[in-house]
Amino acid sequence: MTTVETPIGSAKTMVLNMGPQHPSTHGVLRIALELDGETVVKADPDLGYLHTGIEKSCEDKTYTQAITLTDRMDYLNPLGNNLVYCLAVEKLLGLEVPKRAQYVRVMLVELQRISSHLVWLGTHAIDLGAMSVFLYCFREREEILKIFELFAGQRMMTSYFRIGGLALDPPAGWRAAIDKFLKMMPSRVDDYETLLTKNRIWMGRTQGIGYISTADAVALSMTGPTLRAAGLAYDNRKIFPYSSYEEFEFDVPTRTESDCFARYMVRVAEMRESLKIVRQAMSKITDDGPVRSLAPGIVPPAREKMKTEMEALIYHFKIFTEGFAPPPGEAFVAVESPRGELGCFVASDGSAKPLRVHFRSPSFINLQALPKIIEGQLISDVIACIGTIDIVLGDVDR
Repeated sequence: MTTVETPIGSAKTMVLNMGPQHPSTHGVLRIALELDGETVVKADPDLGYLHTGIEKSCEDKTYTQAITLTDRMDYLNPLGNNLVYCLAVEKLLGLEVPKRAQYVRVMLVELQRISSHLVWLGTHAIDLGAMSVFLYCFREREEILKIFELFAGQRMMTSYFRIGGLALDPPAGWRAAIDKFLKMMPSRVDDYETLLTKNRIWMGRTQGIGYISTADAVALSMTGPTLRAAGLAYDNRKIFPYSSYEEFEFDVPTRTESDCFARYMVRVAEMRESLKIVRQAMSKITDDGPVRSLAPGIVPPAREKMKTEMEALIYHFKIFTEGFAPPPGEAFVAVESPRGELGCFVASDGSAKPLRVHFRSPSFINLQALPKIIEGQLISDVIACIGTIDIVLGDVDR
């Protein structure tokens, strides 16, 4: 405790633990809050309660086996995690991925972005007392998870992207399923805005709350919607395009208020932009063509070939028992996750297992701005500030 001067004389501050078991910390996050009455004087986030050792575990797996671990970091963006890891290994190998596979990757990661923003909006709304929005957002997310299950046989931890392309060809009926979602979703986003954007209670809880200047946001390495809400249109899909993003037309939504309301508006606008990208990707994906690179010894052969050709069977067996060995070297790739810049560094020593795998997780970096954002706010507003940073603790602790 410390002594602070108040209008009525000296007073002592109180330290209050928020979490690590608290519904509005969005996971097992502990924040030590130093309070002067209801005002936050100082905040100290304490991490590590969800540490899984994923990066170290990757070093004990072959390059292909490690894909399943990436799903479980940011568990609201499994396909995005798959993508950044696969891109890094493909860069290490010098592999060129077929265009059809690149377009499918873009389409699915944009659906994943919408899914992630729906979870964010629903949980953030319920944190601030808006129950209906939570139910509506999870209703729409369910439709996206059904599409993922159609493609990969799994709703969340899909492991659908593989080194060199995709695990499987797009399934029968995929166009109809996504088209149905695209027709339904724009009006649903309108519904969320009708409920929230001009709602006096919502505006009162978010406008002017959790301000951070553009200079501070840049100095603290913030990325994603939190940075774009501060007025900076930084988006890896535009600045450092990957997976053929340079062929897609979309806007990068920004705001200048840099408060909780601005971060909400940016994410809602991003959902609309992602729908545009999915629509474009659908028109680019042909009904036939390769979805994996032709790289024997690295990319598994087609199952039909494996059943009829001895050479293909041998390659299949060796890839899944011994793995493949990239040349010694290093590669780094950054993509735009729903939370910001997600980077993957992979180092090879020439063996079948990575020497080092490291992820630059946006939740971890953005979380360091939390003390700056909430100091001087009321304790009730801490909830809104944590929510609009949109952290995922699996991404923070890894």
